[in-house]
Amino acid sequence: MKHPSTRAVYDYWNLRRGNRSAPARSDIDPTDIRYALGDTFMLAADFVDALRFRLAGTRVCALFCREIKGEAFSEIWNIECRKAIDELMTVVDEENAAVVAGVTAHTEEGGRADLEMLLLPLAHSGHARIRALGVLAPTVPPYWLGAQAVTGLELVTTRHIGVQLKDRTAPRFGRAVVSRRRHHGFVVYSGGRETPPGERAG
Repeated sequence: MKHPSTRAVYDYWNLRRGNRSAPARSDIDPTDIRYALGDTFMLAADFVDALRFRLAGTRVCALFCREIKGEAFSEIWNIECRKAIDELMTVVDEENAAVVAGVTAHTEEGGRADLEMLLLPLAHSGHARIRALGVLAPTVPPYWLGAQAVTGLELVTTRHIGVQLKDRTAPRFGRAVVSRRRHHGFVVYSGGRETPPGERAG
């Protein structure tokens, strides 16, 4: 992981989950990650609808030059990437897989920027709606940030990260994205080095 916010949020999530696959929303105190909050977001599932932004930090919203709370997560992606994103989020949610991804942002004026995205599952049961904690941040802030709106995101790379808990199989998103790689040029990095809770991962 390259971005300070990505590392800080992952370390905090890893600490809060302890020996569990994922922490619950109630385990997350935003004040503990206040320096990264501008780059963070939370995704919630409506009962019969897609994953939507429940919260989005100021710097995330600045990328799109608008408040994106309430918008569908899949809608911020280029059309050709949306199926892969839906598949990825299914694995994050159902298999408690933490994922870091390389993303390219595009603007209508031709601007582009490399972003780092982190997706972290949150434990839920019954009708709990909050499903994931995430980070979306440019590796180098573009000069047009806040002036040109991102009109689409392109998924470039994905990688599972973190400690593998005992008795868990490898997340299947690697296989799903590999098949997409043959058609769309995605690059998949397998595995991540194991990182004890509290230490940086990258």
